[in-house]
This record gives sequence, structure tokens and C-alpha cells, in this order.
Amino acid sequence: MTKTFADKIIDFNRHLNYTDRLPVEFRVLNPFLDNPETAKVSEQFYHQYYNDSIQRRFIIGINPGRHGAGITGIPFTDTKRLESICGIKMKSAQTHEVSSVFIYEMIDQYGGAENFYKKFYINSPFPLAITRRTKDGKWVNANYYDESELFEMTENFMISSLKKQIDFGLDTSEVFVLGKKNARYIEKMNKKAKLFDQLTILEHPRYIQQYKSKEKQFYIDKYISTLNSVK
Repeated sequence: MTKTFADKIIDFNRHLNYTDRLPVEFRVLNPFLDNPETAKVSEQFYHQYYNDSIQRRFIIGINPGRHGAGITGIPFTDTKRLESICGIKMKSAQTHEVSSVFIYEMIDQYGGAENFYKKFYINSPFPLAITRRTKDGKWVNANYYDESELFEMTENFMISSLKKQIDFGLDTSEVFVLGKKNARYIEKMNKKAKLFDQLTILEHPRYIQQYKSKEKQFYIDKYISTLNSVK
């Protein structure tokens, strides 16, 4: 029996585990191991939108935030959008993530979740949440490129992760990368592993929400026009 796109994503998520070294002040959160409901709601989501064998384009983020995919297991999707847009309720957590707000406003203007997810798959080179301990002992969101040592320790895992995701059935002729700094590191990995033919860079949703909120419609239009260039 042929596996659907959804089946491949779900299998990938079930086996996600980072066991290699990390710098002492960093740790990885794996919602698929930490919360049984994460696996349940994410599987429901992927069966809802990816239960086919259609080829899609890859939109690459950085790594999940604690309040988005770090809880729901679905990139750029907090529990609010998961319930209000996708109709899937998560009982064990209630989260709000600013990047999710932008992405789902863009998806709505693109033509809705069903249309959007039929053409695009979103995830990250490091598909698990990373946190960093601050000087006062608090754990906060971290990016895989925040420290050169962190990137060096996780690079092989990320290249392997990207290859596995490409094998779901992704078109590698063009990839959409969210965030300029993220793109520099994706470019570095791409030169090493030859994953994608062309990188197209878009501003990261968190940057837009935090620094360009008054111009949000401009960036939504930019996303849509860029993504609509896909044949």
C-alpha cells in the first residue's frame, strides 16, 4: 500500500529524536515524546490536509517555538489557530504565538488552509524546539544558529532531517526560506548537501510581527505574490 504524504510526515515525527551533544546552556524539547496529545492532534492535522500524494514546495522556518510547534507539533500553528482555523481542539495546552497569527492571516488571504496546504509543506531543518538557559536561570526560545557551537553540533542532524523531509515528495527546484539569517545557514547546508536548486527568501513572521506590524499587509501581499509564482 502506497504511503500518503500524511503517512510519511507522521512516521517522520514519530521517530524524531535528537540524542547528539548540545552546548551546556541549551536543551531540546520534543513534544512528540513529552505530550501524547501532540502526536494525536498533529496526526489529525496531517490526515486532514495531506492525505494524498501531491508534490509540494517546501517552506523552511528556523526551529519550532515553545508555544507553536513546540506544543502542537505543527509548524507555525499555536493551539488558537489549530482550533479556530483547522477545527482541531487541543485539551492539554492553550497557546498563542505571534508567528502563527501572521502565517494564518496570510493563509486566509491566500485562499484558506485547504488550498494552501495542498501546495506547501512547512517545517524546519531542526524540527524540534530548542531552549536556552538565561543568566537568571530561565529557559527561553533559542534558534539553531544562535551559537556557532550549537550549529556545528546540530548540522549533520539538520541535513539528514532535510533529506528525510524532501523524500516525502517535495519539489526541490525552489525552496522558500523564512528569515535572512536562517537563509545564510540553509545556503551553507545546501552547498554541502546539494538539496535545493534555488533559495527564495522571505522575511520571518516573527520579525514582521515584532518590527513591521504596521506594514503587515505589505508582507502578506509579498508572501502571496512570491508563493503564487509557483507553477
